[in-house]
Amino acid sequence: MMKPEASRGGLDDPPAQFGYRMPAEWEPHRATWLSWPHNLDTWPDELAEVEHTMALAAKALATGEAVYINVNNLDQERHVRTVLDEAGVRGEVRFFHIPTNDAWIRDHGAIFVVDDEGGLAATSWRFNSWGEKYPPWDNDNAASDKMAAALGVPTFDGGMILEGGAIDVNGAGVLLTTESCLLNPNRNPSLSKDDIEQRLQSMLGVRQVVWLGDGIVGDDTDGHIDDITRFVDERTIVTAVEADTSDDNYRALQENLERLQALRHDSGRPFEIIHLPMPRPVYIRGERMPASYANFYIGNRVVLMPAYDDPADDVALAILKTCFPDRDVVPISCRTLIWGQGAFHCLTQQVPLAVRTS
Repeated sequence: MMKPEASRGGLDDPPAQFGYRMPAEWEPHRATWLSWPHNLDTWPDELAEVEHTMALAAKALATGEAVYINVNNLDQERHVRTVLDEAGVRGEVRFFHIPTNDAWIRDHGAIFVVDDEGGLAATSWRFNSWGEKYPPWDNDNAASDKMAAALGVPTFDGGMILEGGAIDVNGAGVLLTTESCLLNPNRNPSLSKDDIEQRLQSMLGVRQVVWLGDGIVGDDTDGHIDDITRFVDERTIVTAVEADTSDDNYRALQENLERLQALRHDSGRPFEIIHLPMPRPVYIRGERMPASYANFYIGNRVVLMPAYDDPADDVALAILKTCFPDRDVVPISCRTLIWGQGAFHCLTQQVPLAVRTS
């Protein structure tokens, strides 16, 4: 079947029909894409510190891949260049004048897919600011199509609301998500669980959709998977576990762990499950933030790990080093960044390096 070129496909001709799949995050990247933070409502009085944190992340990523950055206009581009220069960022940095309402590109950006013939395509989903929580979101909703157009790749319309932080894949046919998010009526009330599964399978080339339950306290996304449970290779999963039985996260994370322990891959064998600790609760202005080590991001050469100036930082660092022995795990303090209710995975989107394998 002939594949679309720089055109728009959709539900009648989904990517899986043409051999596309969503690769795992640890597979080679062409670039990591950011939408630069600029929304003062998200980080009141702390935007400069947030920009510095993101510059440190860009510096680490640029050692192994290009860094693409969405900015609203030329003035913002000039400003960001200065921030990056002051942080000593070296390597390929490319700016795109794609306006956004906020920085959470994992959720509003295109989700890229590849095929075994070296083809790259984009899946474009609708974005409604996590159930219409933070208007306006018009620029964010338009960003994924503009990202695909900027690269000149085929685009497939997912036909439903989906945030990238709501899913995680192992690149070999399995996708993790949560019921609390994707089945929330503030997303796709007209779609059933089966409808959503079928759409994820046809758009992202997965065979199995694994449903966990609830996310963590303070997560305004209604329970994104990238705050709790992540693949680190095809058959290994790290999942956040709360040791304090009195903590509000304890029961939900235990229930998720039980579901994972019952999970089997194609061979019929269980996945290896690695426990990832939770930091002590982080409160800002009396509100608990969704601080989690699971919100790490896997680059070509580095893994960006959110740190919280907590004793558990060292434990999480040791675990992730074991999971990624061929990468440098870089802990960066996120005590300010988390005020926006997200960390490095929420603020990044990988552009896979499409490689011909057939």
